[in-house]
Amino acid sequence: MSFSSYKNLGETIKEFQITYAEDHFMAEVAFDISDYFRSDLKLMMEDGIVDNSESAICENLIYPVLKEVWKQYRRDFLLWSQQFLNCDAKLSGFPEYILARRSPLGKVVFDQPYFLLVEAKQDNFDAGWGQCLAEMVAAQRLNGSSPITIFGIVSNGAIWQFGKLETEHFSKHPQPYTIYELDKLFAAVNYVFQQCQLQLNTLIAA
Repeated sequence: MSFSSYKNLGETIKEFQITYAEDHFMAEVAFDISDYFRSDLKLMMEDGIVDNSESAICENLIYPVLKEVWKQYRRDFLLWSQQFLNCDAKLSGFPEYILARRSPLGKVVFDQPYFLLVEAKQDNFDAGWGQCLAEMVAAQRLNGSSPITIFGIVSNGAIWQFGKLETEHFSKHPQPYTIYELDKLFAAVNYVFQQCQLQLNTLIAA
């Protein structure tokens, strides 16, 4: 089964026997957004076609935000787009974005551990989370015995929702962030990247 076979969050939770809760786990870590980014995004949202498809949402709204934050963490991580993730017959496919450790062998190597999965959906967040959680389970299993918290983001470009998977427990942050409050959105994404970096540093030191 591909990740896209999971059509809603409840189905994925039942399939993998994961407990669900809503938890205000997110924090905000301030991020300095350049004036160029602000003006370019404003131009695109006012005059461009940014949300007529999931591909357009990824290209125009999701990836620019992720890339801007990733630049600050690029020594440790690579941000992969549409990279095949293959765990087993039930868990395989192409997540929109994956944040993974930068391999010591070079940037062309898709290496574990995986820390963040991002899924775009035009209008159905329940389907988005069903798919994203399946991707998070795959990442967790591929990471092996490393006790890593896997983060997930589902977005339609305007609204961004955050979740995390710890062992067999999935938590969804009940309050979404929006691209219309750009500073708060960047601070939330920066917090997730910071948490990934802290985990990576712990693994390296162990």
